[in-house]
Amino acid sequence: MDVMPTKFKIKHIPSLFKETYIAWNKDKPWRLSAVVAYYSILSLPALLVIIINTVGAIWGPDIVAGRLTDEFSSTLGPDAAESIKSIITNVQSEDKSVISTIIGIGALLFGATGVFFHLHISLNEIWGVKSNPDIRIKKIIFDRVKSFGFVLIIGFLLLISFIATAMISALTGYIKSLFPDLIIYLVYAIDIGLSLTIISVLFALIFKYLPDVNIQWKAIWVGAVLTAILFVLGKFLLGLYFGQLNPGSTYGAAGSIVLILLWVSYSCLILFFGAEFTWVFARRYGMKIHPNENAVFVKTKVVEVEN
Repeated sequence: MDVMPTKFKIKHIPSLFKETYIAWNKDKPWRLSAVVAYYSILSLPALLVIIINTVGAIWGPDIVAGRLTDEFSSTLGPDAAESIKSIITNVQSEDKSVISTIIGIGALLFGATGVFFHLHISLNEIWGVKSNPDIRIKKIIFDRVKSFGFVLIIGFLLLISFIATAMISALTGYIKSLFPDLIIYLVYAIDIGLSLTIISVLFALIFKYLPDVNIQWKAIWVGAVLTAILFVLGKFLLGLYFGQLNPGSTYGAAGSIVLILLWVSYSCLILFFGAEFTWVFARRYGMKIHPNENAVFVKTKVVEVEN
């Protein structure tokens, strides 16, 4: 049942979320997130090495690796962070010949793009399109190149985050002299605002350029900001969940891998919900979503909402 285009009103929010949930649940997000989580494990070593070396060329590899380890520790716990640190150390410290180095670089590039390649496929499925079979080989190469572009984008945004955090730290003393009683709340608010901004930009780029669809920026930004808010909230709640219940402990030595799988899977559920909201918002307010020149529609998404 199509919805006639109208103007956004605050009272529409409950129905927007209801329609989003119905569409999200209909597209089997648990299966899609499990697929991306599986490939994230395979991509993780290459992805981390490329980001560390790219951002580390400016910031310093050891500093970047340390910051990433701290981030993983706060999110997944110290055990998982140590496992990830070991992965980085083992990959970077291997002595290789020229031939094995060339092969290794190719493997790194292919591995690092895997998670975005399959995220691209999942977003296409959510929005009801698929790659045009007539240009399949060309499209696969293009998708891999585009996926590698997102690896570099993450590195660039990470670099911006590091620089901004360093600036905030440098200004903390000055801010404290001006607002001694409010410094903790002010710095926390700035940190949250910075995180939301960077994550919103990342999600906006993912929604705009990763799937094979054309969609207006207005819908993209609305969906990206909502997804960023849900992602930051989910990250906090997942940190509490992993810290209090430690679900990976049941799996012994494989516990760290299980935690990473769970975290990526839950994060993808949020990402896919944001993608569904973007689709619902665009559809509700008359912003067309249609395949680009490399894709075709495979289904017409219809969401029945009971009044």
